[in-house]
Amino acid sequence: MEKAALWTRYQQHLCNCPEIGLSLDISRMKFSSSFFDQMESAMQDAFSEMKQLEAGSIANSDEGRMVGHYWLRNPLLSPSDDIRQEIEAALEQILAFTSKIHSGAITAQHGSPFKNILIIGIGGSALGPQFVADALASASNRMKPYFLDNTDPDGIDKVFAELGTAILETMTVVISKSGSTKETRNGMLEAKSAYQRAGLDFSQHAVAVTGAGSELDRLARAEGWLERFPMWDWVGGRTSITSAVGLLPAALQGIDITALLEGAKACDTVTRRGHTKQNPAACMALMWHHATNGRGAKDLVMLPYKDRLLLFSRYLQQLIMESIGKEFDRSGATVNQGLTVYGNKGSTDQHAYIQQLREGVANFFVTFIDVLKDREGHSQLVEEGVPSGDFLFGFFQGTRAALYENGRESMTITINQVDAFTVGVLIALFERAVGFYASLININAYHQPGVEAGKKAAGAVINLQKAVGELLQQQQQVMTADRIAALLEMPEEAEMIFAILRHLAANPDRGIQMNSADRISDSTFGIIP
Repeated sequence: MEKAALWTRYQQHLCNCPEIGLSLDISRMKFSSSFFDQMESAMQDAFSEMKQLEAGSIANSDEGRMVGHYWLRNPLLSPSDDIRQEIEAALEQILAFTSKIHSGAITAQHGSPFKNILIIGIGGSALGPQFVADALASASNRMKPYFLDNTDPDGIDKVFAELGTAILETMTVVISKSGSTKETRNGMLEAKSAYQRAGLDFSQHAVAVTGAGSELDRLARAEGWLERFPMWDWVGGRTSITSAVGLLPAALQGIDITALLEGAKACDTVTRRGHTKQNPAACMALMWHHATNGRGAKDLVMLPYKDRLLLFSRYLQQLIMESIGKEFDRSGATVNQGLTVYGNKGSTDQHAYIQQLREGVANFFVTFIDVLKDREGHSQLVEEGVPSGDFLFGFFQGTRAALYENGRESMTITINQVDAFTVGVLIALFERAVGFYASLININAYHQPGVEAGKKAAGAVINLQKAVGELLQQQQQVMTADRIAALLEMPEEAEMIFAILRHLAANPDRGIQMNSADRISDSTFGIIP
């Protein structure tokens, strides 16, 4: 298509939303002229479903729960006064507690002000806070964030090595709705030991974000932790960033959470519009449907041209893939839906995988994020009349053009700058797009049966490990994995038993030794004498 025709198409299909400082350009997506008309009825049904969800309908049918993350930035939408008051009280609690921390009214155990935050969580309890912390970090931040977002011992050691003696001035925020999530519980126990090694009382440095009456809530209450903040069953982990899960760490860091909430609220207002072409979330959901044939046929590549948005693709991986990746649709039919998300940042991607995107397998579509404002203050020139930000813009436009020339589709989100308001806008935009797209393809975006299945499987491995250890203690002899499986009357678990014992033997403190043989099945295991 000639440039003049592309300019016309750009003007026809630009969804410009000046009230939130955002525009969505879908002109480089090759949908037909009749596409919007063909999808309009389905899109109107999606608007209706979203309206019902915001009114408090049961959206997570597996657990009989409402889905109310939209109420978090506009409590007046809540379906009851009780919920509205809880949301408002939680925000007031966050702001009051943060003020006491920053003013020094609440200090660390030895009287010094808190200078660091250690956030312990997994999935949505870590990815959202990490994205916000990185995107909005500045020299004026009040506290420096660290994260334990896995149950990897080496990764945990790395974080505490980085903290060093600064642990004396570090607050730990433990985030878990149920309080029984194993990764978070393990991180909490490791943190508690690290504080004890430093001669500190963990409870004088600890804060909980959890459900009322949960295991974590009861523990924090019993041990007298600094504070406890609520999580509600109507907020899913991947949409919890505008709850205490994301707001408390951000506020402690020194980020303007009021502006973040205002951005999300403003975007919610814009994306409630029933006029499809004026609704950027609806347009985005329709482009996902077009690009993937409504079947996940292509991957979504996120390419933000801004270092501050590097972690956005990781955040979106959970938001989109956990919401859309479903085996069954809402009628129970097997559909194996999904939308794979990956990404890096511009112009780093120019020197990474753009070669494949332009000339390799065409199994993707791109969403660029173009940020108009380069930096605060004056820009240094790197060539006559040209600062570095102009090169970044040039690389973005060059990549967009090069992909289109080779038949690769893309859309572009343009924002004025990366600040708290705009981060809130981006979060709300994609949350709404996920909901719309789920309606279009008739799946439930608000449950995650596959995640629960993985947790159960992990628990079964731990139980098997315990049984193997007890058997070796009783037998006091070396045996092959097959022999152990036979004695446990679980011959089908021989491979898993071998894997368990090999892992234990690689860690001398576990008390298991491995005698390797040429044939894996002949390797033997026993208790270290």
